[in-house]
This record gives sequence, C-alpha cells and structure tokens, in this order.
Amino acid sequence: MSGKRVLALYAAVLLGFAVVLCRLYFLAENHTYAARAEAQSTVRLSLPARRGSFYDHSGLLLTGLETRYLALCFPGENNYTRLYAFTDSAGQALLYRNRNRSAPFLLEVDRDLSGRGIRCFATARRCAEVPLCQHLIGYLDAEGRGIAGLEKALDSQLAGTKEHDTLVCAVTAQGRLRAGETPQLTRQDSSAVGVQLTISRPVQRAAEAVAADTMTSGCILVLDTATAAVRASVSVPGYDSDDLAASLDAPDGPFLNRALESYAVGSVFKPVLAAAALEQGILPECECTGAVVVDGQIFRCAGGVPHGTVDMTAALEKSCNGYFIRLGQQLGAETLLQMSRQLGFGQEVPVAGALYADAGKLPSAGELAQSGQLANFSFGQGGLLASPVQIAAMMNTIASGGVYRTPFFVCGSVDETDGTPLETLAHPQSRRVMSAENAALLRKMLQQVVEEGTAQDAAWLEEGAGGKTGTAQTGQFTPDGTERKNLWFTGFYPAQQPRYTIVVLQDGQVSTEHSSAAIFARLCAMLDLLA
Repeated sequence: MSGKRVLALYAAVLLGFAVVLCRLYFLAENHTYAARAEAQSTVRLSLPARRGSFYDHSGLLLTGLETRYLALCFPGENNYTRLYAFTDSAGQALLYRNRNRSAPFLLEVDRDLSGRGIRCFATARRCAEVPLCQHLIGYLDAEGRGIAGLEKALDSQLAGTKEHDTLVCAVTAQGRLRAGETPQLTRQDSSAVGVQLTISRPVQRAAEAVAADTMTSGCILVLDTATAAVRASVSVPGYDSDDLAASLDAPDGPFLNRALESYAVGSVFKPVLAAAALEQGILPECECTGAVVVDGQIFRCAGGVPHGTVDMTAALEKSCNGYFIRLGQQLGAETLLQMSRQLGFGQEVPVAGALYADAGKLPSAGELAQSGQLANFSFGQGGLLASPVQIAAMMNTIASGGVYRTPFFVCGSVDETDGTPLETLAHPQSRRVMSAENAALLRKMLQQVVEEGTAQDAAWLEEGAGGKTGTAQTGQFTPDGTERKNLWFTGFYPAQQPRYTIVVLQDGQVSTEHSSAAIFARLCAMLDLLA
C-alpha cells in the first residue's frame, strides 16, 4: 500500500472518530435525551385522587370511615406469596397477573404492612363495610366520578381538579428499586372540598338498624321538628357497593332511593283535610254506616265497619273514610288544593344540584270537579301521589306549630383542613300555614290516633306520640291476585314537645311482620337512648 493511501485511510479514521466524539458531545448536552434516559429508569405511580368527604351536621364522617392501604410492590419481592392473604379477590387477581411484571405497582391491602418491610400508603375507603346513608350519598364509577345521589349532584365540589398524588420510584432495568433510593411521594392540591349534610350519624345508624331488622322494602325519614333538617334518610333494600353489577337485575329495586320517590299515600293524607277544616272553622259530625255512596259509586271504610257518630277526632282515630269524603265535599276542591299546595304537595323538594325529591301528583281542579275523584282525593286515593319527603313536611308543619318548612338534606361545603364553612348549599323556605292554636288542636287529635286508634302499636312510648296511619292501594297485584299496598305511618315524638318528625313507609307489601307504627315506636325508643 502506498504512503498516500495510508495517509488517506488514517485521515478518514481520524475524521470518523472526530464525528463520533462531536455526536457524543451533542447528545450529552441535549437535555431532552437526558430526560428521556431518566424517565426510562423512573416510574411514576398515581395514588387515588383525593375526593371531598361527606360529614354529618356535627362534623362526624359519613364517608371514608375505614382506612385501607396501598402496598408498593417491586419485582423480585415474592409479592404473590407475601401479600395474597392481605387483599381481596380483585387484589389476588392483580397479584397473579403481575407475578412476572418488570415494573412496580400498587396493591390495596387491608392493613398496614410496614412492619413486614412492605412500604404502605394510607388511603380512605370511600364506602364503609356497613355503609351509611347509602342511597342518599350514592356511589362512584370505576374512574371515581359520582354517578348517583349526592356523589353525582355535588361531583364538581367533591372532585375539585381531580389531581392525583404521585409516587416516584427510581428503578433498575428489571423494575426494582435502585440501591440507595427511596420512593418519593408528591402531594397535589386538588381543591376538593367536603360537604356537610344535615344527617346525624347516630340517628342515621339507629334508623338503619331498625329498618334492617323490621323491613324488607321501604324507607324511613327523620326530621328535626324545629328546623325540618333531615337527620336520617334510609331506603331498603340496599345494594353491594363493592359489586354494583350484582344488584342491577334485582327485582326489588335496590338502587331506588324510596325516600325521594312518589307513591300512593292513602289515609296519611287525612290530616291535610283536617288542617283545612280547622282553618275554615268547620268541625262537623256525621253518622258513619261503613260506606258512602257518591253518584252511584260506593266508598267503604276499612272492612266496611260502621263507626257510628264521629267528629273529627274520632274520624282521625278510626281513620273513617266516610267522614273525610263528606268533609271534602263540604270544603270543596279549591280549598283542599290550596291547603295541599301550602303543605308542599305537587312540588319538587330540592336536595342538592339537580337532585330533587319527586313532585308527585296533585289532581287538578278540573279532575276534582268529578265527584268520584274528589271523594277519592279526600282520603288520599285516586290520582294523588306524594313522596315520603312531602308527607314528612306535612306532618312537621303540624308538629312545629303550623309553620311549613322545606325539608333539607345539605348544609354546605367545608374546608376539610379546618372545617371552615365555604358555601351554603341549602336554602330552605318557611311559611305559616295554620294558626298555632289549630296546629296544637290537631296534634292532640293525632295523639288520640296513637293512644286509642289505628296506631296503638306505638302507644307504649312513655313520652307519648302523635301521628297517622295509611294503607294505600297501588293497583299492582301478585301472581295469585293479591293487591300490593303501601303501608304508612307518619308522626311526631315526643307528644308534648316534639323533637322528631318521622315517616315510615313499607311499599308494595302484601303482608308485613311489623306495622309501620310499630317500626316508628321502636325507632323512637332508640332515639331516647341517644338523647
């Protein structure tokens, strides 16, 4: 090889070497490549986004009562064997899928395993094993969005910006934590806020315990008589918060919040006519023969039993349909509709956001121009539909001295760091519907219903109570032809200075083990223990 060729080859090698050096220099100086290289050895894991909690009226938690832990799992740590016993079936399936994974992951476990050398991070379980206020609060989807109840209605306040806390792990190519490194937790401010409800956690627990022991289908509402704040809202049956799909096809409507739906009401509507009559100064007596004929249509009292000569007190006590049919005719449709509207019938009751208690159905004046329709309406049948919230508001008006107050469920949003109120979310209204004297007189009549009448299942309460029973036809039948009925009791307790107004509804029933009045009494006895 000639000298020139050797020199040319040598020059080419030097040039190539210079190009490689320059390229390496530029790569080293390029921060984008450096960031990419760092990312290849860094894993970021997202913890669940912080969501505002629900609180009761005194600041006690209603959600997030139970702590769960997220265990940080790295490859090569024998995770499947170590953690299998500390997680649920979903977690066990995750362990199986990730048994050969070459990257860290998070696993929900039921206890803090830090003492076993496993890094754990505390997180609140949204819904407790025995949930509180399940139907009112609602539930989330797999992405953590509210899709039912107050979770949906107040999702924007509860979720905030939905920012996640992140866990940064410096790992090797095999996904294991690099020697000398520690996972770094970065907190994010999601601006999520808590929501304070009017619910009382002790009262809610008591109502749920009574409902679970006595009812198969229905609801219980408890109002603070002085303010109409809802202290308990229970709907049964419930659903499995951890397996919503299992309840989708259940025939008994477990997702239905019965406290907010509307139903045929029956005789619990009779105090409305009594209130209208007292305000008009009308206190008739009539002779009950067990049935009334209106334009050829026969309306019977329960069992067709004649009550003899009855006044308003006796008519409420015995739940005499004939008396109230005649009273409705005397008062007229317009007077009855006016009192009904004043007591909140035919109107939605706001809960929060787009969530309302159903408006039900109040017949029109045109419908009630038909004598048969007016007769049905006068004892709570026909086209009349109302929600338990509306029935509670009606009875609360009587119990609180004649002032109607809109029942409300939500106080407002709160800063979870210090409990500072942020925004008022409820704006209940009030108006006088009856004079205090007439309300007191009607309360005495309703006490007689408990002491001597159709609600004697509640007569054993030491401090006494007042209220009204109701059995409403539904037009729905079992396969053997038996009609399903709605069984109501609404009342106040104690009798003299009411603290609570309560509604008990057992819907779509053929027969029950406990009357609604008996369920009311059992709950009142438990409330006494909380005082």
